[in-house]
Amino acid sequence: MPNMYDSAYELEKAIRESEEFTNLKTAYETVMNNPEAKVLFDSFRDTQMQLQEKQMQGMEITEEEVTQARGVVEQVQQHAEISKLMEEEQRLNMVINEISQIITKPLEELYGDPTQSN
Repeated sequence: MPNMYDSAYELEKAIRESEEFTNLKTAYETVMNNPEAKVLFDSFRDTQMQLQEKQMQGMEITEEEVTQARGVVEQVQQHAEISKLMEEEQRLNMVINEISQIITKPLEELYGDPTQSN
């Protein structure tokens, strides 16, 4: 019987060596090596984290914060290097979601798919 942890570490290695991860890493390094892009990207991430934190604490997000967040998102979307980074991140996330579906298949088969009615 295979050791699940050994398989998990092999999967981690496969992800690190994948084209999707390599492309993401390159795009990330490109953004981090561009001072303008880095400042804008850090601002975007800070805004995201602040809003997520408020939501998790059950706090209301003000209209001013929404407007500020939209402005940061617009700037980020217009920056080619950051847009590329976000595209590569989305590609890797799709792969990880597909892997997650494969990994959880035994549980789905055992308990059934809750979205399907019997």
